[in-house]
Amino acid sequence: MPLSAVLGALLGALLAAAARAGYSGDRCSWRGSGLTQEPGSVGQLTLSCAEGTVEWLYPAGALRLTLGRPDAGARPGVACLRPARHFAGAQVFAEHAGGALELLLAEGPGPAGGRCVRWGPGEHRALFLQATLHRDISRRVAAFRFELREDRRPELLPQTQGLSVNGVCRPCSDEELLLTSCTSDFVIQGTIHEVTHDLDLQESVIQVTAARVLRHTLPLLKAGDTEGQVQVFIRTPLHCGVRPGPGTFLFMGWHRFGEAWMGCAPRIQEFARVYSAAQVAHLLPCEVVLD
Repeated sequence: MPLSAVLGALLGALLAAAARAGYSGDRCSWRGSGLTQEPGSVGQLTLSCAEGTVEWLYPAGALRLTLGRPDAGARPGVACLRPARHFAGAQVFAEHAGGALELLLAEGPGPAGGRCVRWGPGEHRALFLQATLHRDISRRVAAFRFELREDRRPELLPQTQGLSVNGVCRPCSDEELLLTSCTSDFVIQGTIHEVTHDLDLQESVIQVTAARVLRHTLPLLKAGDTEGQVQVFIRTPLHCGVRPGPGTFLFMGWHRFGEAWMGCAPRIQEFARVYSAAQVAHLLPCEVVLD
């Protein structure tokens, strides 16, 4: 066998071994380098876990990453991505039906709490990672965490799902208040004790003194008891400009990467008004018991 053929076979075996080594034992994470990728090629990856990490060193060319098990695409799904603090060297797009691409992550400061994308039934849950052109690719790493779950809230308006997580800061409509109260991961009646701001992460952390926890699906959500009162920490993007204020609120939202993120937070009187009007009109999507 010619020496060139032997070297070619050996290189192919080494690259295949390196690709296999990039996966954890449960195929949840991948770590690889663009230096081993052929120019102009698109690497094909599959991660079958509901959460994991991707770390692309010295990005070059492109990668197509399929998330979830092969049979998962039959149902609507939501994926959330949270970039590493120094995300550089690539852009990440979500693929949709017909080849449409939706930009999720780009170079520079990432969106507070990450970005989420929804795939409809039958859509392939795939991400497309495209390296950005730089003369010097040294010290450039495109890394992010991902969470994938079934969409339990297909009836929600698209803009309602994780309002603050995708950087949207606006009051919720009456319809959104009612739907969010039925479908969010947590519903907490309480007051704002303190608000702190993290300039590095571009996040605000709201410390809530909970009078009642109406729904709460994540153990880490409960921060502990202080003099018999439950303290909860809820995050929102810094640019939303959250400030401490008097009164009782109904805090509603979703979990992202083990943290609670704000969806809607009406004053309790405002929510009671909307709820009563829907009750009279027989338009309540679910029952919410308030004090």
